[in-house]
Amino acid sequence: MNATIKAKLELLPDSPGCYQHKDKNGTIIYVGKAKNLKNRVRSYFHGSHDTKTELLVSEIADFEFIVTASNIEALLLEINMIQEYKPKYNIMLKDDKSYPFIKITNEKYPRLLITRQVKKDGGHYFGPYPDVGAANEIKHLLDRIFPLRKCSLHEKRVCFYYHIHQCLCPVVNHVDPQVYVDMVKEITKFLTGDGHEIIDEMTAKMQKAAEKLEFEQAAEYRDIVKSIGILRTKQRVRNLDNQDRDIFGYAVDKGWMCVQVFFVRQGKLIKRDVNMFPYYNEAEEDFLTYVGQFYQEKQHLLPKEIFIPSDIDKESVESITKVKVFQPSRGEKKQLVLMANKNAQVQLQQKFDLAEKSIERTQGAVENLGQILGIPKPVRIESFDNSNIMGTSPVSAMVVFINGKPSKKDYRKYKIKTVVGADDYASMREVITRRYSRAMREGTVLPDLIAMDGGAGQVHAAKAILDELGLDIPIAGMQKNDKHQTSELLFGEPLEVVPLSRSSQEFFLLQRIQDEVHRFAITFHRQVRGKNTFSSKLDGIAGLGPKRKQKLLMTFKNVKAIEEASIQEVAEAGVPYDVAERVKNKLAPEEK
Repeated sequence: MNATIKAKLELLPDSPGCYQHKDKNGTIIYVGKAKNLKNRVRSYFHGSHDTKTELLVSEIADFEFIVTASNIEALLLEINMIQEYKPKYNIMLKDDKSYPFIKITNEKYPRLLITRQVKKDGGHYFGPYPDVGAANEIKHLLDRIFPLRKCSLHEKRVCFYYHIHQCLCPVVNHVDPQVYVDMVKEITKFLTGDGHEIIDEMTAKMQKAAEKLEFEQAAEYRDIVKSIGILRTKQRVRNLDNQDRDIFGYAVDKGWMCVQVFFVRQGKLIKRDVNMFPYYNEAEEDFLTYVGQFYQEKQHLLPKEIFIPSDIDKESVESITKVKVFQPSRGEKKQLVLMANKNAQVQLQQKFDLAEKSIERTQGAVENLGQILGIPKPVRIESFDNSNIMGTSPVSAMVVFINGKPSKKDYRKYKIKTVVGADDYASMREVITRRYSRAMREGTVLPDLIAMDGGAGQVHAAKAILDELGLDIPIAGMQKNDKHQTSELLFGEPLEVVPLSRSSQEFFLLQRIQDEVHRFAITFHRQVRGKNTFSSKLDGIAGLGPKRKQKLLMTFKNVKAIEEASIQEVAEAGVPYDVAERVKNKLAPEEK
């Protein structure tokens, strides 16, 4: 078992889905389905197997998976992929014959048949089904409910099925063809999952039979209702309109985007395309750019239809592709898009989790970062960030990473005590002073590198305090772009941008540190702010709600400035004059 497989096995979800084993050349050699992907895929690499399975496992160099909403969906997707790729071990380990469909014939008096071939003959095809036994069981159930024709059109007398109420014998009894049209409509609704009316009818008959003490008849209706539950399972991986379409889904996190494209051909979901890349603009804009490149640079054939998520501009995709674009809002088509989004999220999270779990890559990133900065290996990295809203409830937070992994027991929270208003530099000077003065007094471990969440101003503020304390600790600034994403690293004397590849492990490590310290600071600030929204001095003033409080604080920056302003100045900030008077009265200093 190679390192990649070992790491990916730890990250498999507890979900139903379909998996594909690949050899060293990337060729799919086996397709399988599972109720629980984690348990099933892991089983290949643990315990003993028969000779054929051992041979399969010996050739597995990698695997992929697609998460589905149910085990039935996983089964149908497995069928589609086996038919599409014909993996050699599926042929060796399984019967590779085609799978059965239920067919309603295109005749004046239609019949219900089981077939393994789908033809363009005007008939209605439903499936594929797991095996011919399952298809026959479904057909038997439908025969009991809907008496479609079983006999030949040349019969001179009623057939056997007429006597058991499973055939109307239309030629002998001269049945109106409209009766069959209505039955076909009901069967079609039934097989596509809309069987509420039939279930209600069967349930009512079951209850009536039970009331009459006809328990055998009631049991038959009960079995019919139970069997219907199987048929009503949604089959998202098989669409009955046989349309060719591409289904796009995407997810974004930590400055990365994952786009999943499901290829549906002749109504079957047969494969997918996965791509992950860093994005620099708005996510929707880079998604549109990817779609254009997907069909031009990758030379994918355009389908008849394209499905996209609801937050993407439909007209832009249509102008790029010249194909009809849909944004499904309900039903199975909507579920297909959601399934693509879900798989994109799973793949993106797996990327981050793999990097997190890989000790070699994490420690390698730390070593490389030290070499790039020209300092000893920064085993212990401490990072700081401030958080406040318009200067209220200012806090700061520190996170610690040891050997590239968060050490949460060393995290620290700070309430800003000496700074009034929104002054990030002053707040940073206070926190750096408190943190490292105490460390010097108590003789605790000092960091090998301080990574400030911010640019040159934050770095200079921190360095000035360290110089006063007589500490020589390297300091770097993690600067963000206007999208609030990790952009570049500042370091040196004077400060310069350190060239780091956006796809490097070093950049990914800094990104995780910056995301973590920001998350920790924001969480702490929300806790503090929740106890005292904006300012307790402004609470309880009639006519001064949250929006008006925010207007005042945006104008005056802090409560002290409001105290020093005139009633007219407070009113000009966007509150009624009488409310401004009440604000001033509330903030007026008490006479001693």
